[in-house]
Amino acid sequence: MSPGNAHPYSWSSIINGTFDGEEISRLGYPAVTNYLEANKDTLGIPGAEVACVWTQERSISESIAKTCNISRIVDNLEDMIPWVDAVLLCRDDPENHVAMAKPFLDARIPLFVDKPLAITMKDLHYFSEENAKGKFLMSCSSMRYANECRIVKQEINALGKLELATAVGKKDWKKYGVHLLEALFSLLDDPRLAFVKYTGKTDKDIVHIEFENGLQATVHLFMDISSTFQLSLFGQQGWRLIDIKNSYSMFRDTIIEFIRSVQEGASRLSFDKTENIIRTLIAANESKKQSGATIDMSKF
Repeated sequence: MSPGNAHPYSWSSIINGTFDGEEISRLGYPAVTNYLEANKDTLGIPGAEVACVWTQERSISESIAKTCNISRIVDNLEDMIPWVDAVLLCRDDPENHVAMAKPFLDARIPLFVDKPLAITMKDLHYFSEENAKGKFLMSCSSMRYANECRIVKQEINALGKLELATAVGKKDWKKYGVHLLEALFSLLDDPRLAFVKYTGKTDKDIVHIEFENGLQATVHLFMDISSTFQLSLFGQQGWRLIDIKNSYSMFRDTIIEFIRSVQEGASRLSFDKTENIIRTLIAANESKKQSGATIDMSKF
């Protein structure tokens, strides 16, 4: 479990259909308790069970197990392998993903890796090579399955030729930029990129993106604005504002897609879509290192 990331609690609750709201709130995640309580009539996913848990501290594992009715705790992550059909790696610290994913990929255990999959090209190449070997790997932000985006997606043709897209969110580019990229890219059917340029500063990340089809987009992550995730699309014949708020729904749909993938024997989300988004994330970091240089994605 990584600091501030409540997915081990919320996702286990969504799958197992039970939760201890007082414990989750006591640990500092009252918003998780609220959305689980509001959706308790749809908790539980048939045919799936979180049956085993590992974290870096036994006490954390015990808390998650008690809260979500998980029957087995292991002391080493590799010890999970004999007991599970698939693994949710619910940590959002990408610098640790390769080391933690490797035992499961080597054992050919189907694996979902929380966003962002990687933050360096070296780590992205590792996952790309594992995928090319036929290893079962799925990774995305749950905003790919946000209902708010899907509602607008069914109306997108009415906007005419799109000229501009904007995306705004709270916190930092490293962990939260992938949320807005995932929402934007899935909304636009995962277009290919032409150029990426970082134009922000500390705690005020701004990234300018140009797609191969000419569409311009800007992504804004500001640490000190009120909590929000919004996208706007501007076309020649209309525009739409998308205000993403239903975390529970997109979390549940993401989990269902992974479980369906395990049942079908392969990820239902093609890796090239994930790779496209992570390359964008890394390219923006590279632009920042180069004082805002424009990154030509055909050469990156």
